[in-house]
Amino acid sequence: MSVLTRDEAQLRAQLLDVHRYTVELDLTTGDETFDSRTVIRFTARSAGDTFVELKPAALRAATLDGQPLDPESLDDGRLPLRHLTAGEHELRVDAAMRYSRTGEGMHRFTDPADGETYVYTQMFMDDVQRVFAAFDQPDLKAVFEISVKAPDGWTVLANGITERRPDGVWQAAPTPRISTYLVAVAGGPWHSVRTEHRGLPFGIHCRRSLAPYLDTDAEEILDITRACFDRYHEKFEEPYPFDSYDQAFVPEFNAGAMENPGLVTFRDDFVYRSAVTDTERQTRAMVIAHEMAHMWFGDLVTLKWWDDIWLNESFAEYMGYQTTAEATRFTDPWTEFGVTRKAWGYDADQRPTTHPVAPEKVDDTASALLNFDGISYAKGASALRQLAAWLGEKDFLAGINTHFARHRFGNATLADFIDSLASATDRDVPAWADSWLRTTGVDTLTPRIASADGTCTLTVERAGSRPHHLTAGLYDHDIADEGRLVLRTRLGLDVPQTDAQPIGKRPALLLLNDGDLTYAKIRFDPDSFDTLRTSLSGLPDPLTRAVAWNALRDAVRDGELPPAAYLDTARAHLPRETDLALVQGVLAFASGQIADQYLGPEDRPAALTTLTALCRDLLRRTEDGDHPGLRLLAVRHLIGVAAHPDTIAAWLADGTVPGGPELDPDLRWSILGRLAVLGATDETAIAAELERDPSATGQEGAARCRAALPDPEAKRTAWEAMFAGDDLSNYLFTATAQGFWQPEQADLVRQYVPRFYPDAVAVAARRGPAIATAAARWAFPAHAVDAENLRLGQACLRDADPTPALRRTLADRLDDLARALRVRGEQQTPAALGAQEVREVQEAHQD
Repeated sequence: MSVLTRDEAQLRAQLLDVHRYTVELDLTTGDETFDSRTVIRFTARSAGDTFVELKPAALRAATLDGQPLDPESLDDGRLPLRHLTAGEHELRVDAAMRYSRTGEGMHRFTDPADGETYVYTQMFMDDVQRVFAAFDQPDLKAVFEISVKAPDGWTVLANGITERRPDGVWQAAPTPRISTYLVAVAGGPWHSVRTEHRGLPFGIHCRRSLAPYLDTDAEEILDITRACFDRYHEKFEEPYPFDSYDQAFVPEFNAGAMENPGLVTFRDDFVYRSAVTDTERQTRAMVIAHEMAHMWFGDLVTLKWWDDIWLNESFAEYMGYQTTAEATRFTDPWTEFGVTRKAWGYDADQRPTTHPVAPEKVDDTASALLNFDGISYAKGASALRQLAAWLGEKDFLAGINTHFARHRFGNATLADFIDSLASATDRDVPAWADSWLRTTGVDTLTPRIASADGTCTLTVERAGSRPHHLTAGLYDHDIADEGRLVLRTRLGLDVPQTDAQPIGKRPALLLLNDGDLTYAKIRFDPDSFDTLRTSLSGLPDPLTRAVAWNALRDAVRDGELPPAAYLDTARAHLPRETDLALVQGVLAFASGQIADQYLGPEDRPAALTTLTALCRDLLRRTEDGDHPGLRLLAVRHLIGVAAHPDTIAAWLADGTVPGGPELDPDLRWSILGRLAVLGATDETAIAAELERDPSATGQEGAARCRAALPDPEAKRTAWEAMFAGDDLSNYLFTATAQGFWQPEQADLVRQYVPRFYPDAVAVAARRGPAIATAAARWAFPAHAVDAENLRLGQACLRDADPTPALRRTLADRLDDLARALRVRGEQQTPAALGAQEVREVQEAHQD
């Protein structure tokens, strides 16, 4: 399949000025294809040749200025437009297009709960050509006028306000000038909640089967939407640039959400049909804020080429968290960012596939698609947070507003952005950009405390090259409670330092990057590490604790702290933790990485026992009903680490956990999935549960359970569904993959480890980037932490020519595998390190 190169895009942008698309879609022609008729009006600045992109099931006709084009000339998604003369032109294309089951292009979904069908578009990055003919690159903006013929009983949503004409066709208001990848259509018998705010129509929409759950949360969602909308109008001088604001929660969506102007699409997992924690509600609020930020940065002002896609996502990520904190009841989202998103960035930035936040050159669309990772989101947002702290918010926002004014409804580059920021400050923004945006890797900051005459000084050693503006927190033991730490002071530091920083008497704990304003791994002096072991839960601020937990996580991954020591620390301190994001983050790392990968099979049972005891401590602590979110997390994780079926099987039979909560559908499927892994359920029970919950989520739960059964036939059936056929949707593929590999079943699935690599290469080539990424992420045999698995994977990368999407994700998984092998090899003792052991390990690594 062809990809658009940067050079091709530049040449086409020099040749063409695209004015308007008129697109007619007919969604009534059957279950497999829909009709697409497109008229493109454009100007050629000079004589020349070019092409338009289109990936049809059948190209029926095409004309250029009334003259027919040969449909047979369509080659690999490109229809040549030869011998253009300078001046105005009109291209007409009539085609049948295929519906998607992978979340790309026009995705079609039939709800198993009620038989209703829904469609929606996902055009990013180059999938508009799966829906209609287009000059598919971000800097050829145009006006789009969309009409849709849909089945009776449907509502059609689009970028602009839609109305049903007397002939039954839905007509969308013409858009302002936007990029092709931002065009959006969603059709179906939507359940909608509508309102108005500041004179604009607002709406939220979901499948009918989810209506009761959306209605329950409608006011919360709309309140957050209104609050963020108002806050952005306080920050940004440019008013919201579109005619309406709809948010559609759509099925089987690959991403978290997509910033289509006027019609943001979200994965409908955000319509909660089971109990969730406040942190999960906070995440939904942040995503709402993130996507709304894109209306200005991404939609109003759009990247010129995909090398600057990071800027879109980093800006929206930063603004999403900051605006959530400022405008909603969720005042501390940066803790979740620190423990979850930032860890994602740190991990990505230490892999061989790392790249600068702002890559120098992205040669084509296939390469650009690979840069949607923790670097573009979390590292980029961390860099912008550091920049805002360095410039000050006033100058930072002044530069942003200059950027919007200069480039509204146009395209811009990183250089344009830096120039806009530089216009608002005397600081050297280009030099900052070179240090932060053009470099790779994670700096490591280590405190060195020197003592003389009863007073101490602090020197921060930096392994890396970036300047850092950060805070060092000095904590002393509370004289009334030895387990509690009291903040003495926070010192502002610029690294590299010009002189050692006086700190007075030695603190019990010195924590670099307290407040988490910079992006770096931190280490501890030995005495501070000992304090952390005994008093981590006594730190007064959750963001401070997040920085500490992240440092311990990094130390495990770097082989400087034994995995068992992390588990011991979690066992000691997590039962006293109050922040839900921290509990979730620590338990996820402890179970997913430490128990399942970093410890060998002989040590895993003890790890599961520790985690089970920890979860039971949390359950005992929450018996009074005052901490339902914390109790829900404890129940979820206790299910996940259960080594014996009796307790959770009794919960399932009773329909409740003693003392609560009652089992909702998500918890029931979680228990049944774990019972399947343990061989304590069967197909009859799975089928009965699916009859009880025939929803789309129920279908996924059943697929996950069936793939997890410790039975050779169940494994064969699941493998063939994933790799031999193409019937599974993106979500059902993922669910099946999630159930297939289990550490408890290593012997049973051993034969599939070498089969994974050739089968993944084949399915990726056949089904495209979304399934390729799902195969590498979820169907990868991560449990097989051994040299042979690593060798097979490296041979695949070297010899099998995997597609770019598969190659990138597979390379990341293999690096994680290699890291797990290194951690296992460096595991020294089962006990936590004390001060002397820390000194020895640090000195060994410095050598």
